[in-house]
Amino acid sequence: MANRGPSYGLSREVQQKIDRQYDPELEQILVRWILGQCGGDVGQPAPGRDGFQQWLKDGTVLCRLINSLHPRGQAPVAKIQASAMAFKQMEQISQFLQAAERYGIAATDIFQTVDLWEGE
Repeated sequence: MANRGPSYGLSREVQQKIDRQYDPELEQILVRWILGQCGGDVGQPAPGRDGFQQWLKDGTVLCRLINSLHPRGQAPVAKIQASAMAFKQMEQISQFLQAAERYGIAATDIFQTVDLWEGE
């Protein structure tokens, strides 16, 4: 989102509709659930859509979450490490998405890596 200028016309209308659907209460419910699953050492996001997206953007929280849903020793993401490099962050998001699909999440319910990374 940071590399894009203002949207106009239909693009702007679609973005406004998406923005209106964002639910801060649901965000807080999800944050509490993720913290409950992963523990408090994953940090906590800044309130709001952008803060939540930034919290998940590098993929470490997501990978820890999917690992927490499996029995000890059967974690689907073996190596989780924070990185400032975009390709490493996107790789971790991709690992989470693959593990989520194997966990049973329907492919039609899964977002694309670039959508999270760009905040779409």
